[in-house]
Amino acid sequence: MLRSEVVNWMPKRRLDPLPSAAFQILLSLAEESLHGYGIMRQVEQQTNGRMRLGPGTLYSSIEALLENGLIEEVDRRSAPNEAEERRRYYRLTSVGRKVARSEAERLADLLRVARAKNILRGDYV
Repeated sequence: MLRSEVVNWMPKRRLDPLPSAAFQILLSLAEESLHGYGIMRQVEQQTNGRMRLGPGTLYSSIEALLENGLIEEVDRRSAPNEAEERRRYYRLTSVGRKVARSEAERLADLLRVARAKNILRGDYV
């Protein structure tokens, strides 16, 4: 069976291509486990305020990432207080890291094409 036949046979994934919100969430979890609000703050910080995830986008993206095995929920309760008990923490899985790497490579390729066509100048890649 040819590779193209295998690809065509595989069912379409919900996260293919990876939406920018999902990619930013994966990036936010690359170094540490975070809860929802922590993810929102990290995404805003890593995009210099260009992306702000609202609760609907955040939690629907988290749900899709969980369903696809790209992130997983972890227990990080350090202090037994009510606010901490309600928080759900998430971390990147090995599959999620591979998907994030693949998406970063895809975007780097797009940037190289944009630079070659004089659409973008600078040292982005």
